[in-house]
Parts: sequence; C-alpha cells; structure tokens
Amino acid sequence: MKTKKNTTTFDITLIALFVAIMILLATTPLGFIPIGPLNATTMHIPVIIASLVMGPKIGGILGGLFGVISLIRATVIVTPLSFVFSPFVSPTGQGAGDWKALIVSIIPRILIGIVPFYVYRWSKKLFKKSNNTLIPLAIAGFLGSMTNTLLVMNLIYFLFMDTAAKVYNVPTNAFYGLIITIIGTQGIPEALIAAVLCVGITTALFKLMKRNHHPIKS
Repeated sequence: MKTKKNTTTFDITLIALFVAIMILLATTPLGFIPIGPLNATTMHIPVIIASLVMGPKIGGILGGLFGVISLIRATVIVTPLSFVFSPFVSPTGQGAGDWKALIVSIIPRILIGIVPFYVYRWSKKLFKKSNNTLIPLAIAGFLGSMTNTLLVMNLIYFLFMDTAAKVYNVPTNAFYGLIITIIGTQGIPEALIAAVLCVGITTALFKLMKRNHHPIKS
C-alpha cells in the first residue's frame, strides 16, 4: 500500500524534476529562442505537464516561477521589449520601468499552470465514450500554450500599445494586426509543439504514477 509519506516523497521528487528542467531551459538557448524583439519559449511546457500530472495548485506555483524567471531574464538580458516583462527596465533606457510589466510577466504564466488541468478534465468528459486520453491531453497542451501567448500579447497591446508599437516601428492603429500575426506565426507553432510533447510525456508520467500506485490529480 502506498503510504502518505511515500506519496509526499514522490510529489517532492516530481516537483524538483520540473523545477530542474525549468532552470535548465532558462539557462540554455532551449528555453528562450530570440525571434525579433520577442522570444519563442519552451518554458511553458513543464508547467503545462505539471498542471496535468500534479494539479492546478502545483501548476500555478510553477507557472509563477516561470514568470519570475522571465522577469529576471528580461532585467538581466535587455532587449527592445524587456520593459514589458520587467518593471526594472525603462523603454527609454533611463529611469524606472513600469509596474504593469509584473502583470505581463507573472499573471499569464500562473494561468498556464491552471488552465490545462481544467481543459483536460472537460475534454475527458467530451471523449468519455471513446475512453481516449490522447486527444484531451493534446487539447490541454495546445490551449495551455495559447493561454500564455494570447494573454501576453493582448496585455502588451492594452498596457504598452504606444511604446511597443514604436519598438516594432508600426503605426499604433496597425499594432493589433501585428499582434494577430505574431499569435499566428509564433504562438500556434509553439502550441502545436506543446500539444505533441504533452501527449508523449504526460502519458508516460501517468503510466509511471499508476505503476507506483500514485494518485493522478487529473
């Protein structure tokens, strides 16, 4: 019989593994891939998988960690758009930044760790008759990734529209068109990759947890 102590040990080990992967991604080019002023990222994938395997509480905490890492990176490695992710970076390079950058860097990343859990639960009910978990996992991975992209890009638009439009050298009234383009060309491919990886990795983790008689949160 699986004891509470063994369950806790397994949970701590799994959390430590997710944190280690996130740190590895954050400190190598694999985590943030520069594409123009923005970075494509794989940092959200461990957060999505943690949400599916360990539940929204742990997922949200790890998502918050992703947000903090993003903030620190934007502060240390300054790019033209660092000011939207770090309140310590000014768009002009002088003076203080804007506290609203905390909203962009933290809130969407916390939600990455919460949304997939509930999407997966809803999707499982939708495909209950077929007893298929692969499609629900793919949907959860895709929408978990899109949660990040849609929220970050729209928050940049609503909170930093004028300044960000200048960075991209586009008129303010054309800026949302650029946002849509970025979501389509960068966000959707990121989400498709997240969906594929979530299916493979989460399925393997589910099997491991069942083998160890560990309760699956989802």
